[in-house]
Amino acid sequence: MIFSENHLVPFNNHLVAITDDGFRFSYAELQGWNKELYEQVGHRCLVFNLCTNSIESLVGYTTFIGNGIVPLLLDAGLDKELLDELILRYQPEYLWIPESRSSEFSNYSCIYEFKGYQLLKTSFNCNFQLYNELALLFATSGSTGSPKLVRISYRNLEANAQSIAEYLNITSDERPITVLPMNYSFGLSIINSHLLKGATLLLTNRSLMEKEFWALIKNEKATSFSGVPYTFEMLHKLRFFRMDLPYLRTLTQAGGKLNLHLTQEFANYCQQSGKRFFVMYGQTEATARMSYLPSDWSVTKAGSMGIAIPGGEFHLIDENQNIIWEPNTVGELVYKGSNVSLGYAMERTDLLKGDENQGVLFTGDLATRDEDGCYYIVGRKKRFIKLFGNRVNLDETEQILKTLIHDCACVGVDDQMIIYITDEARMKETQDYIALKTGIHHKAFKVRCIDKIPKNTSGKTIYSNLETV
Repeated sequence: MIFSENHLVPFNNHLVAITDDGFRFSYAELQGWNKELYEQVGHRCLVFNLCTNSIESLVGYTTFIGNGIVPLLLDAGLDKELLDELILRYQPEYLWIPESRSSEFSNYSCIYEFKGYQLLKTSFNCNFQLYNELALLFATSGSTGSPKLVRISYRNLEANAQSIAEYLNITSDERPITVLPMNYSFGLSIINSHLLKGATLLLTNRSLMEKEFWALIKNEKATSFSGVPYTFEMLHKLRFFRMDLPYLRTLTQAGGKLNLHLTQEFANYCQQSGKRFFVMYGQTEATARMSYLPSDWSVTKAGSMGIAIPGGEFHLIDENQNIIWEPNTVGELVYKGSNVSLGYAMERTDLLKGDENQGVLFTGDLATRDEDGCYYIVGRKKRFIKLFGNRVNLDETEQILKTLIHDCACVGVDDQMIIYITDEARMKETQDYIALKTGIHHKAFKVRCIDKIPKNTSGKTIYSNLETV
């Protein structure tokens, strides 16, 4: 089992993490804390792990995964109302949360404390069984507290971590910095693939705009940096290309399509400075990553998501589900691999379900393949967008908004959601409300007022009409 004692022991003398306040922790210490925490739980069950990029959150995650406890990873700042809905729907036996939020759950008893975190025992029945291969749960849209969860198996976790470690050539000498949150599948895949090889994580919750973030990179000699498109846009504004970072040797980008101009700029910079730049593609439903563009191709194939990760394979299908063999033809991207999740859950009883996907994922993305076998994303079939790396379901966002304002509709593209309402006086209120509920910066949301939300005879919104308003 990934992150079991047998896996971690060989790295006992290595540092597992360094925090931005200078604390250093070894793999041996991590194992000791894992044993302590597991003794408080003692059996397989469901736990909600409210994540930060901290040693406490890491201890919780590795304890649960390494001992057969199933965590649902959530943002530590998730809105209380949305969190309560998830608790009621899935009935976890425990919560592993920052101490700063413990007062919100005074009806639960604290049975263990570790640094700034507490283990709370809930009042729910602990006898409910879980599918034996179920390892981890992700919300499909973490910022909106989506009740729809992705069910990840132990095999999924290990297969994806091994593949990533292979194509990135990860060793125990690596020191990745945690730009992305642990509850985000891309962010977690960085943690998994590096812990698998005994590397050292540079743990921080600091943003790129804070000097402490860059002090950690420089002082602790970060070797790799990973981000979503918004991250790289910020790096460009911060004049990243002028920074002196001799130990930083790898940049990886996923979480949405970076615009071609910036892709070319970063690819050229890395090629000229002797660094590696990997553009990647993934979905939570495939544990994290499905493709990578080899760094040697980053300039010549700029704009491509690359090829399948080791152990995976892609093909394209047309509207009749027939495989498309011809190059440069648009079709739905289908992926096959051991990292494809078990399926979804919508309620507690779904956690008993087995492997519904059988290793095959219909991504819902439209793509083409060139003559060399590299794939290019050209559009989406699903109503999902990514806002600064956060995957957001437009339909679920509408439901949240309708608790405030009934007549609304959401459309958008990556990094820009457009919300249509019919009450001009409530435009700012709407923008502030959804930013508060999702925890995503208000600049990601643009509110427009129109006379009437277009609907068909069945009362369903005609989204295609909205986008032309």
